[in-house]
Amino acid sequence: MMQGIIMTLLKLYYSSFHVEFNKLILHHYVLFKGRTELQNLLMKMKTRCYSILTLFCYFFISGFVANATPYDYSFTNECLENPKNPQYNGGIVVNPEFKEGLKGWASFGNAKLQVQRSETGNEFIVAHQRNQSFDSASQEFFMDHEKLYTHGDDATVVATFRTPTGFYDAGSTMAKSGCWSMLKGGITVNQSSSTQLYFQSKNASIDIWVDSVSLQPFTQEDWKAHQYQSIEKVRKSNVKIHVVDSEGKPLTNQKITISQKLANFPFGCAINTNILTNQAYKNWFTSRFKYTTFENEMKWYTSERIQNQEDYSSSDALLKFTKSNGISVRGHNVFWDDPKYQPSWVPNLEPQKLADAATKRIKSVMGRYSGQVIAWDVVNENMHFDFLERKLGGMGSSSKFYSMASVLDGHADLFLNEYNTIEEPGDRLSSPDSYLKKIEEIRSGGYHGPLSIGLEGHFTNVNIPYMRSAIDKLASSRLPIWITELDGKLLEQVLREAHAHPAVNGIVLWSAWSPKGCYRMCLTDNDFRNLATGDVVDNIIKEFFGVVVTGTTDGEGFYETSLIHGDYEVSYPNENDVKLTRISRDFKVEALGYSEDFLYVKILG
Repeated sequence: MMQGIIMTLLKLYYSSFHVEFNKLILHHYVLFKGRTELQNLLMKMKTRCYSILTLFCYFFISGFVANATPYDYSFTNECLENPKNPQYNGGIVVNPEFKEGLKGWASFGNAKLQVQRSETGNEFIVAHQRNQSFDSASQEFFMDHEKLYTHGDDATVVATFRTPTGFYDAGSTMAKSGCWSMLKGGITVNQSSSTQLYFQSKNASIDIWVDSVSLQPFTQEDWKAHQYQSIEKVRKSNVKIHVVDSEGKPLTNQKITISQKLANFPFGCAINTNILTNQAYKNWFTSRFKYTTFENEMKWYTSERIQNQEDYSSSDALLKFTKSNGISVRGHNVFWDDPKYQPSWVPNLEPQKLADAATKRIKSVMGRYSGQVIAWDVVNENMHFDFLERKLGGMGSSSKFYSMASVLDGHADLFLNEYNTIEEPGDRLSSPDSYLKKIEEIRSGGYHGPLSIGLEGHFTNVNIPYMRSAIDKLASSRLPIWITELDGKLLEQVLREAHAHPAVNGIVLWSAWSPKGCYRMCLTDNDFRNLATGDVVDNIIKEFFGVVVTGTTDGEGFYETSLIHGDYEVSYPNENDVKLTRISRDFKVEALGYSEDFLYVKILG
């Protein structure tokens, strides 16, 4: 299998590709301008959009390909005066920088195509005289279902693939006026076939300029190698252990066992009050997780069902349980912007009374649990919904809540939290562009303190290449990113992709158990025997969060290995009784300055 990236500069862009792949990355620059000004201002145009699309079919394999084509995780959300060079030198795209005119390119729909040259000598294609959203430029490829593919007035541009089985969005970008913008996305295909890639914008009055198009195929071995390389680089460090006796002499050929006690990377699962009265649930959970989120117990509609009658008994009990077991908690949530999930008495409040109630709410819940949780979802799902903003007068209310939250609990990370940002490339409300725009709105409303990005991860459809490219785009904000409510299909693939991505800082599964069933995905049956999903989780824990390494020291008493960041202990057989072991010391593995650096640990035998 293979992946690919495509990069191009658009005014309006359509592309049809005949390629062979499992994963494909498409990357291109896009530029817009009203047609009435095009003739006089073509070379002075300042509205440009750069876009990258990632298209993939994803499969899991074993092993590691040392010479795999590296994946480019980079993305810029900046307005660029000139488009960058195409990633992967254009990959399999013919004439990616239009230095050979329209060679390889054709019109899609009724758009008229022209190749223009900027004042700096850069060639790009212009799709103009557009009447429909899909009028643009195209190039044709053959796409192999066993390969992976990855593919930039303001206007949204969508990269779409037309296949024999339908139309599939692979990514989008908010094309900014006055500069080149970047689009990055991805797609999976179900069968090998001739496929067309084109770019859409609902605003048919603008032209789209395209340049630096790149479509780079990757094999499934490549994709697995990307994950392996990323984990080796950002999740692991080299360790050199020296075992000596009480006189400092090396113990050669000494068998040792290195056991992980706690991983640095947070990996957890949601819980609810059912765990408080079920010992089997407690045993199953505490043997696996050190991080959690309360499913509903901290939400406003739970703690204040009747106005001015607060009841935190459930969340108090859960917090007591987590503290006694050394489990860290994410606070979920202070507010939920969906009007369906308000306390029943809230929707009918007048604006001022709602503002008073909301102020009381945030002071109450955050004041009560300040310093006891590691994070807060301050305003939940405020891209799909706007209950509080609409009632309280705009985005300034959200900014105010984050400002208050930073004062009430200055040590916890403050999150936005949203669904479909990495799950569904067709959901414009919570696309990576929309997410970044929401962050800008909160900043412009007056809050300039720390923020973190929460990606729920409720996967109904799974497009691993798009997931990677969406996280790439969000990572350009340089804010911490967590997968906060993970469940759904292809769990192992999603978990491996999330854990391997260098920008992801934590993962929480959304699988709180209930005798009547879980939200969408249970990990066990009602007797706490693992389901298939539970086995997936256990395998991931064993591989990354419960590492045990055995080895033998060399002729100088050294043993070298690479370990996942976390806390470890070293044990070795007792000289007088091989059935017994001695724990010589604990040590911590953290990120080092360079990949070739070693952490040195001296063990006294």
